[in-house]
Amino acid sequence: MNASALRMSMASRRAFQPSVRGLLERRTTSAFAAATVGSSPVLNFYAANNTGAAKSYFSTKKDFPDDMTREPSQGLPDYLEHWNRDNFRKVGYGLAAASALSIPAGQIFLSTALSATTAGYWYLGLQDIGSKQSIRRNFPVLGRIRYILESIRPEIRQYFIEADDDALPFSRLDRAMVYRRAKDANSSMPFGTKGDTNAVGYEWVNHSMYPTHLGEQRVMIGANNAWCKQPYSSSLLNISAMSYGALSDKAILALSSGAKLGGFSHNTGEGGISRFHKEGGADIVWNIGTAYFGCGTFNDKGERVFDPEVFKENVQHVKMVEIKLSQGAKPAHGGMLPKEKITPLIAEARNLPYPTELDCNSPPKHSAFSNPHEMCQFIAELRELSGGKPIGFKFCVGQPEEFTALVHAFIETGIHPDFITVDGGEGGTGAAPPEFSNGIGTPLAEGLSFVHAVLVGAGFRDPHDKTKSKIVIIASGKHLTGMSLFKSFALGADVANAARAFMFSLGCIQALKCNTNICPTGIATQNPDLTWGLDPKSKQVRVANFHKKTVEVAVEVMEAAGVNSWSEIHPYMVVKRVGAGQSKDYREIYQHLQVKKGELLEGKGPRRLLEAWDLDDGIIARVV
Repeated sequence: MNASALRMSMASRRAFQPSVRGLLERRTTSAFAAATVGSSPVLNFYAANNTGAAKSYFSTKKDFPDDMTREPSQGLPDYLEHWNRDNFRKVGYGLAAASALSIPAGQIFLSTALSATTAGYWYLGLQDIGSKQSIRRNFPVLGRIRYILESIRPEIRQYFIEADDDALPFSRLDRAMVYRRAKDANSSMPFGTKGDTNAVGYEWVNHSMYPTHLGEQRVMIGANNAWCKQPYSSSLLNISAMSYGALSDKAILALSSGAKLGGFSHNTGEGGISRFHKEGGADIVWNIGTAYFGCGTFNDKGERVFDPEVFKENVQHVKMVEIKLSQGAKPAHGGMLPKEKITPLIAEARNLPYPTELDCNSPPKHSAFSNPHEMCQFIAELRELSGGKPIGFKFCVGQPEEFTALVHAFIETGIHPDFITVDGGEGGTGAAPPEFSNGIGTPLAEGLSFVHAVLVGAGFRDPHDKTKSKIVIIASGKHLTGMSLFKSFALGADVANAARAFMFSLGCIQALKCNTNICPTGIATQNPDLTWGLDPKSKQVRVANFHKKTVEVAVEVMEAAGVNSWSEIHPYMVVKRVGAGQSKDYREIYQHLQVKKGELLEGKGPRRLLEAWDLDDGIIARVV
């Protein structure tokens, strides 16, 4: 036999062997199935579910149960799918009979327990049969298990399934770090990083071989503007906007008192200045929304409008005023406070009549101005009424041309704000439509870097020494760590605000019940039974501790980077992995940050900025 014939013979043998082996296996399996039919339910089930031939054989038998060949359940456990109204009644009759038979036996405890169980069983079952929910109607009593499991699913996930670094929206590692710092406990990390340094998205700071030593870092807001008669010295980290009404009275009091202890500011949110903000004694930043709570009245049409006299009366309690244009969690979306939820204290804070006959609406936009030039005039009016206090505005970046139109108005009118708060699209809120929270608004990194770049290109900010800037930028977002502060400063911010981080310092457990009025920690609720558990005296210390530790670490990161001040932090100091073996610093990722001071005024600069700066393309004609 030649070599070619030998190879063909071996190939045929290899092809033939599996065929014989498969034939023997099928015959053996068929024989096994035939031998076990009717003899053992267990063997029947095994044969039907573990061998293709046996299942084929069994499928020809008329007495083979239908549920043995169905697909595994995708919605309900198997024992529930066998349950029905007839089985419910049979079990109910059985329980009733057992209860009746236990009476003559003299088992009082057993009889009582069975009778109560039977009564409860029938009550729940008949209630389910008459309900409008299909699962409960089809599977009385037992169908409730699905809803019970569904209701506790978030807690099961959080406590038993969630990984330490799952950020939904904040990871357990982040929350635990806030808790430890708030309690002034050891927050150091043993055994090295738990992060994947090779993963795309990993970020780090390029440190210096020559670290510096820094003292306390503060930011002066309004100091470079002649019209600002009362500049404010701000901490690097402050409490972001959260309204009284969204948070409880005790939560507001604890935050305000903690801010006073730590020497930082507390933003009121658009819900007005409550007595709890004042009682805590913090430096107050007054957030003025579209309903002008605390500085407005109702007009003849029942709409809220700005009232200069009311504003002048309340502005004496605050350090700065912030006009709210939008917020990251629900930009361009208003709100409505039902009249039933307006309590005397909420009415007092929002300057509403009590009792009221009207719902209180917060429209999507302001009535005091309708275009960039009118907004500049409104800023000037507030500055005059406040006696020269810093005036700014808060917004989440949307259409870039609308912001550049506003900057053009700054130049044309000679009026500009003392600060701008940039809110990221990842911001939190007590309640918002999912579409707005998940899909509307520019994330903080992109929005912050864009605003900084435009202001640099327009000459309002100095990219090399930010202490010389005319407009201070406040970044509002997920700031929990010193590293998160440093990254925002590298993207152009001077000051950082945080909301949910300070809620964690109060004891928030991320139960995600903010919109239900049943927050278990008493923070985001008006239920007195739940707010009773929050002790402002002890929580104010934790608020101050968290702030102190976080700012201290942020300063230590600055020292490691070799800078002499927060104002010297630049984009090239933070690097991000963008691919396997590839990394870029912020200046390379956000190329608009390469703009030079005043370049846009000369028609120069990065292409993206020039396109947004051009107001002759008709894109923003409606607001100019």
